Amino acid sequence: MNLKNLSALSKTHKFLLGKLKDKRTFQIYKKFEDYLKINENLIVAVSGGPDSLALSFLTKIYSIKKSINVKYFIVDHQLRKNSKLEANFVKKRLKDFSINLNILTWHGKKPTKNLQSLARNKRYSLLTRQAKKYKIKNILLGHHLDDLFENFFIRILRGSGLNGLVSLDKKIQNNKVNLIRPLLDFDKKDLIYISNYIFGSYVKDPSNENDKFKRVKIRNFLKQLEKEGLDRNKFILTINNLKYANETIKFYTKKNLEENVSFLEKKKSVILNHDFFCHPNEVVFRSITEIIKFIGKKYYPVRGSKILRIIKLVEEKTSFKVTLGRCLIKRIDQSIIVTKE
Repeated sequence: MNLKNLSALSKTHKFLLGKLKDKRTFQIYKKFEDYLKINENLIVAVSGGPDSLALSFLTKIYSIKKSINVKYFIVDHQLRKNSKLEANFVKKRLKDFSINLNILTWHGKKPTKNLQSLARNKRYSLLTRQAKKYKIKNILLGHHLDDLFENFFIRILRGSGLNGLVSLDKKIQNNKVNLIRPLLDFDKKDLIYISNYIFGSYVKDPSNENDKFKRVKIRNFLKQLEKEGLDRNKFILTINNLKYANETIKFYTKKNLEENVSFLEKKKSVILNHDFFCHPNEVVFRSITEIIKFIGKKYYPVRGSKILRIIKLVEEKTSFKVTLGRCLIKRIDQSIIVTKE
């Protein structure tokens, strides 16, 4: 980089750091910095909405202060006529702040059902591929406190168990890459403030207003609850209490997997001994789910009703042989064998 470019970059960094003189912006950034504590290169998922634009600014400041490299990506799902124009608009807007945004495009035929969920999975897949390419271990996502509430109610409507209700974790792994949600304790109104204060505007996704989507219906329902006196702090307390209970079940599930599972044939098969099933139902349920995910090489778990069927077959103490999640599951004497199909 020549001296002229270095000088321009220095001025931009000084300009950005100067934004922290605003008290509210500084408080939001300090909270972000205190949580993140990562001294490695990062990838940031950008959408153009206020949450991801705020995340772009916060990570840009973080990268300046910590002297790390951050790569920014936006996924053009090509689900709307103007999606390419919107992606390029966001790219141009961020460029003014020395943020180099790269556009990833979802090519090919698009699904007609379960669109939002499949689009999210595709987005994570494209981002993870870039992480592998650049040997970066952490991808930051812009989910915030309002998303946590929405996810909770969506999972209630789906009949999810405890693990599903609190599934929006601050950190998970996808194909050995960390997906991190550093804004999960941040209120959306603070992120809108940052986006407006720094960038002056943000992209409004019309699908966020389309109540044919379940998430939009839930969002509108929550707004109505707030008008009628929903206490957000008590709601957070409830979710946190559920998370504590969930962590306890995770602990005993892990213990069960460590003590009552024997691996065979280079971990392509496992034997589940008798004690594997001598635990509360939820621990057994999760333990079998994890075994099938591991042996079957599946990222997402199989349906809960199918796991319950396996547990019922085990309890009947008769011989059986079934396939599930790319696995062959059968009883031999007093043991259950799970083998890759």
